[in-house]
Amino acid sequence: MTWVKICGITNLEDARTAVEAGANAMGFVFYEKSPRKVDPDTVREIVKALPTKVEKVGVFVNESAEHVKGIAQEVGLTAVQLHQDASPRGQTVQKLDSLQGSKTYIVLPASQLFDEQGRLGGFEWRAEIKDMISAIFVDAATPQQPGGTGRTFDWDKAVPVTEVIKQAGFNLVVAGGLSPANVAEAIRILKPWGVDVSSGVESAPGKKDPEKVRAFVAAVRQAERVV
Repeated sequence: MTWVKICGITNLEDARTAVEAGANAMGFVFYEKSPRKVDPDTVREIVKALPTKVEKVGVFVNESAEHVKGIAQEVGLTAVQLHQDASPRGQTVQKLDSLQGSKTYIVLPASQLFDEQGRLGGFEWRAEIKDMISAIFVDAATPQQPGGTGRTFDWDKAVPVTEVIKQAGFNLVVAGGLSPANVAEAIRILKPWGVDVSSGVESAPGKKDPEKVRAFVAAVRQAERVV
């Protein structure tokens, strides 16, 4: 079954809608510049009300391992998702080592993984961190906006890189510009372990549209039966 994460959750009503729709994980953004940013007290109350089986993922951008671990413990997160500007071989590996014991997801902007000709690059470090992370998210992030861009990347061009990610033993999660209308196509082309959506199921930044949330999960489940 494809893992489905609804990200940018800011209130309990939206979280419950996502759970009822069949989502596997909720994402809570702790990035100050995000319109979906939530404070730890709010997240703690939402987490308390969610089923144990649902993953509670904290999204962090360029934060120290100490800060990430502190928030995770304070609010009851079950996983952390790291967006890093630093090179994978440098600060990120150090941080992963410090976060051992936490389920950790790493976001890699598609632009950093392959060039304009679709050639593979920047993934030679995979063996170094293989046992440290639970999944790799390939996203259409930019330095100015590390997530929630509402834009897709070229899925066909990404196939060689995503295949390397999967063959290396990582769970592949596709993010960036997904919606009920296009998620089946992303699944058909990239065959990911999971998908992650935020703006594609919103009525406004930080406010989910219940019908879009339900339609997104339904589209994923339908696509599973075809792939």
